[in-house]
Amino acid sequence: MIIYPAIDLRQGRCVRLQQGLPSAQVVFSEEPAVVARRWAAQGAEWLHVVNLDGALGEGGQRNLAALDEILAAVDLPVQFGGGIRTLEDAQALVARGVSRVVLGTAAVAHPEVVVQALMRLEPDQVAVGIDARDGRVAIHGWQNLTEVPALTLGMRMARLGVPRLVYTDVSRDGMLAGVNLDATVQMARTTGLSVTASGGVASIEDIRSLAGHRSQGIDGVIVGMALYRNAIDLSEAIAVAQGESNAR
Repeated sequence: MIIYPAIDLRQGRCVRLQQGLPSAQVVFSEEPAVVARRWAAQGAEWLHVVNLDGALGEGGQRNLAALDEILAAVDLPVQFGGGIRTLEDAQALVARGVSRVVLGTAAVAHPEVVVQALMRLEPDQVAVGIDARDGRVAIHGWQNLTEVPALTLGMRMARLGVPRLVYTDVSRDGMLAGVNLDATVQMARTTGLSVTASGGVASIEDIRSLAGHRSQGIDGVIVGMALYRNAIDLSEAIAVAQGESNAR
């Protein structure tokens, strides 16, 4: 199971939002590339980077510049999401050096973009992000709650041939409230897809619980606030995720 340290970008800075609310923002660094180097030094295998301004429909050119700096600073694959609405957006990011794009709002509003991305990119370069609140899908930077059940969207994506989902419980995101294990496992079981868990990861026990369900399709977890608040040590989390017996 892969641990993805999260680097959320807003106006070129590394921030965390609580429950996806722009008004509940905490700035952790003015230099995201420095943060990326920190996670790389602690053994990170991937990074999960989000263009929050893009997700919120506020542009995000400064965040793309920060992304370039991250890509130049570390020799790690980067999974990137936020504001990717067209095939051209996805292709431009891959050309920039991103290893995997995460399509969110587009999967609900314009599923043909997902089909196009699957046709034009490599399978491992495409994931769909399902952001859920109370079991329903939230789009446009988590601000609009749809009537679409998260599991229904997951099944639609499976039928389209999507290989991987990133499932986020928005109500827990940034809150250190503990991961929504039941909903995440249900998403993996129902769709039969590889699922990366996100939202609320608070402790090494959350990592251990998710790792215990690898056989059911949970093969990654995004960790944000818990790393920035020093509630989780990245090196230890990686050891637990890899199933090392000497991990505490």
